[in-house]
Parts: sequence; structure tokens; C-alpha cells
Amino acid sequence: MPTDMTAPISQVSPGSYGSFIPTVQPLRQDFLDEAQTHLDSLTKPRGSLGRMEDLAKKLFAVCCGQIPITVSPALMLTVAADHGVAEQGVSPYPQSVSRQMVLNFLNGGAGINVLCRTSDMDLRIVDAGCTGGPFGAHKMLLDRRLGDGTADMSRGAAMSRETCQKGLLTGIELACEAVSQGYRCLGVGEMGIANSTAGAALYSALLNIDAGDIVGPGAGSDAAMVQHKTEIVRRALHVNAKILQTGDAVDILAAVGGFEIAVMCGLMLGAASRRLPVLVDGYICGAAYAAAAAICPEVSGYCILSHLSAEPGHKLAMDRLCAARPQDSIPPLLHLGMRLGEGTGGAVAYHLLRCAAAIYNDMATMRSAGVSGRM
Repeated sequence: MPTDMTAPISQVSPGSYGSFIPTVQPLRQDFLDEAQTHLDSLTKPRGSLGRMEDLAKKLFAVCCGQIPITVSPALMLTVAADHGVAEQGVSPYPQSVSRQMVLNFLNGGAGINVLCRTSDMDLRIVDAGCTGGPFGAHKMLLDRRLGDGTADMSRGAAMSRETCQKGLLTGIELACEAVSQGYRCLGVGEMGIANSTAGAALYSALLNIDAGDIVGPGAGSDAAMVQHKTEIVRRALHVNAKILQTGDAVDILAAVGGFEIAVMCGLMLGAASRRLPVLVDGYICGAAYAAAAAICPEVSGYCILSHLSAEPGHKLAMDRLCAARPQDSIPPLLHLGMRLGEGTGGAVAYHLLRCAAAIYNDMATMRSAGVSGRM
């Protein structure tokens, strides 16, 4: 399939999203400038804390200059759903693993449970549509089901536009609920067998990246399965070509996305509208971020890319997204070779947000400490 089948993110149809997409204010330059002046006055050589200073400056602007900068308490929302495209054999794991892992989350035994406990983040699991019907009630579980898994995107649209809008609204509402509960930072994570296939298709459609450059092993596919997965992504892009060429970002998300991706996209939009920083995890969450940025470019000011996934293609996608909004984007904070998903990268990166806030809030200035400045 030609690589110019869809427009780059900056050329995606702006769409008619209506009132269900909240207003997101861009970060104000005067707050960014004020933060830079303060950071330059601290007891250190200018710029010596590197990207931590960029992060502190961003957080100051996100909270409109309110002091102290506060990012605690924080909530991680791990969103789970299934994908019809799993029928095409694009994952080395059976689809039943999605449901089994949700139960593992609820029992406290997964990587995201351990890292959230370590990072002092609260954790909730959102069922956006795992196969097998609703789970039993649990204090950690939020039932926001959009269906029993998406349709097979290699045969047609993964979901209707109406269902996609419902997913976006669900995420927006979850973000607003978190604000009302007193949270000052959100993280998003995901679980869903075959969702790296949906993520690859979204990247390809939104960022005009060839499937061969964005498809990777996901949960551990071998070279033959990666090649097969690439062909399935190309098939999905071909089958849905008309809507991908003429539709807006919501149409694209509906065609080749997933229930959990739509909810995460809504979470980012909702958090940004309420001036809350939101930690974006790796490859799949990055695809949700690409959709959110296509719907509302200003969301980039509030989203923090927590880490660079080991999944091939993630760097290419993140580089393009950061280049589209250089004024308020920070490249992924951590390069740890992680590719688990679940929100684990965000749980690790959350400590950096706390450190950046503490630097801004608590370091002495040259004047207050009686330290001589530069000659």
C-alpha cells in the first residue's frame, strides 16, 4: 500500500466533533517564561539539571503558575479490552489472556500492581470491553464496557463512530471524576491481546507511516508472525481506506482502533481540559496519544511521554509527534528497554514528576542562600 494513503497528523480532517470534546487551553508562554526565570535563579549552574528542568517548567505551566507544584496523589488507570483482529493470528498469546490478566491485576500480582505500590500511585482497572462478558464486582474494577471486544478491523471498521464517541466520553468522564476525587496526576495503561496491531494501524493512518516501519513483535512475535501481522495491518488499512482518507480522527480511531485506545484517548483529553498532567505509557498508549493530538493538538501540553518502548517504530512515531508540537512536547523521559505495557512505564516515570516538582518548590535561590552568581 502506498505510504501516502493517509495524511500526516497535521493534515487529518479537523472533523465536526461537537460539544462532547472539551476545550483544552494551550500552555501559556508567560508561565513557561516565569518558570524558566525561577529555575535559572536556583543554586545550580543554569540548565544543569537537564530535562528535569524542562519537566518542572512544563508542570508549572500546566498548573497555571500555582505554587507549590503538586502531582500527588496520582491515579493510574489501566484500560483493558479485546480485539477482533486477534482472530487473524497476530499474537503469540490466545485472546483469553486479556481476561486472565485483568484477574491478575485485580489480585494484585501484575507488574503494574507492583510498580504502582512502589511509586505510591493508586490503581484502577477499567474494563472497556473484554470478551466473556462483565467481570464480578471488585473495588479496583471500573466497568465501562463498550462491547464484547471490537470487530475484526481487517474485515471492516473495528467499531462504529457512535461507539468510539462513547469510548471517548467514557475516558473524559473518568478524568473528570479523578479530578473531583482530588487526584493531581493521572497515568494511563492498557491490556488487550492484539492491541499492538491496532496501535500500528493507528500510527500508520494518523502519521503516514508505512506498516513495515511501525509493526513490531508486540507480546513476542517471531519474525514470521511480525511479517504476517504487517500484512494484516496493511489489509486493515486497505479495507478501511475510504474512511481513512476522508474521515476525521474519530473516524480513523473507530476504523482501526480499539475500545481501550478510545477510552485512553478520552482520558488524555479530559485530563488536559482539567489541567491535569497525564503520563502516557508506551507503544499502545502512544497510539491513543496520537489520536488525542489529532483531535486536539493542545493536548500535547499536558501529556508526558513516560518512556521509549523497545517496540520498533515507537521512536519514529514519538519523534513525529514531538516535532509537530515542539513548543510544549518533551521526548520520552526514560529509555529502559521496557515493552510490557499496562502503564508500567508511567508508574516508573511518576517519580521523575515528583522530583521535578520538588526541585521547583524546594530548592533555594542564589539570593536566598547567599550564593554568588556567575561573573
